[in-house]
Amino acid sequence: MDAHSFILVLLLVFAGARIFGELFAYFGIVAVLGEIFAGLIMGPSGFSFISLEESGPLLKVLAEIGIMLLLFEIGFETDINKLKHVGAKSSILAIGGALIPFLLGYMISYYLLNLSLNASLFIGGTLTATSIGITMRVLKDIGIATGKRAQIILGAAVMDDLIGILFLVLIYDYISTGEISLLHTAKIFTFIMIFFILTPVAAKAIAKLMRHLSFKRRVPGFIPSFIISLILLFSYIASLFGIPEILGSFAAGIAFSRRFIIPFASYLHPDENDHDFLVHLRDRMHPIIYLFSPIFFVYVGLSIDLSVIDFTSLHFWLISSLLIFMAFLGKYAAALLVPGVKFKDKAFLGLAMIPRGEVGLIFAELGRTTEVLDNEIYSILVLVVVVTTLLPPLFMKYFFKPEVL
Repeated sequence: MDAHSFILVLLLVFAGARIFGELFAYFGIVAVLGEIFAGLIMGPSGFSFISLEESGPLLKVLAEIGIMLLLFEIGFETDINKLKHVGAKSSILAIGGALIPFLLGYMISYYLLNLSLNASLFIGGTLTATSIGITMRVLKDIGIATGKRAQIILGAAVMDDLIGILFLVLIYDYISTGEISLLHTAKIFTFIMIFFILTPVAAKAIAKLMRHLSFKRRVPGFIPSFIISLILLFSYIASLFGIPEILGSFAAGIAFSRRFIIPFASYLHPDENDHDFLVHLRDRMHPIIYLFSPIFFVYVGLSIDLSVIDFTSLHFWLISSLLIFMAFLGKYAAALLVPGVKFKDKAFLGLAMIPRGEVGLIFAELGRTTEVLDNEIYSILVLVVVVTTLLPPLFMKYFFKPEVL
């Protein structure tokens, strides 16, 4: 795509995100749904103003930068001490939220719908996914991005990303070779653990260096350029450590950026000496975050193609309804296992983990490109992703208030 055409695409993305975000907010709907809806309207599901076949690679890069910056803000505002206190609850929510939907999706597909083993594995993987970017943005929109509930969700999201990557590696290896490569999966797991361990040490040193250099800068814009460069550097390093190419942008852009941000935030936790510096940092980063993060949510909408769905097929609706029910049930069942939490708050935790978003689309698209999923099953999974992405934010908005757990 030439430069002037891509400029038009960016114009449509920025304008669409702002217009529909403001419109949805005006009617009391979370703004993130407006941004996703803008993508639906401008993409193949609507008027096809934007074609990802032409602008997709460039737009995807900007979308990944957007979600990394959004997760930077979330991590920056996270109190790691509080996150540690909910570690057990987060672990139960993450492990249960991955295993239960996977088993439900697999068993329903293989034993009840008589689908192939490979197709059943991909369906189970799609139901496992959680788009924490969408969930955390919704929490910010409704004013409950802090507090114990948000901490449980954020902690579960970190582990959910790890489990999701391992699931995708296992499934892809099995589809490609006919066997599960535990060695390959162990390498990925080992890399993630090493990255997790080394990141806090590096982040602490770099944070001190940045604070020191910021007082000696001679050119404006030091802090934003330094932080963005740092996030991109850590993501790039992550991609060099043997992660499969097919998972490069997913792992480096979504999972590992979050693993960098969390310890980074802990070492930048405000105290009496550097509070002013942190306020300065936050003020410099906010405009950039608000500029780029909507691109990601518009991109999610652009990635959904509702035209592949045969809405007139009864068979389609029966299977879709069953899998949508399982997608909701699996996350809710995991939330019910979390101890020491009121039932209403368990319902909130379950809702927060339901949105599949771009993560579910990755599983479905991989199944389609490897020809494991036929057009009907692929279209069913697209509808499952759409419903599980759009409905939970509405429920979270209208049934839950900003209160402490």
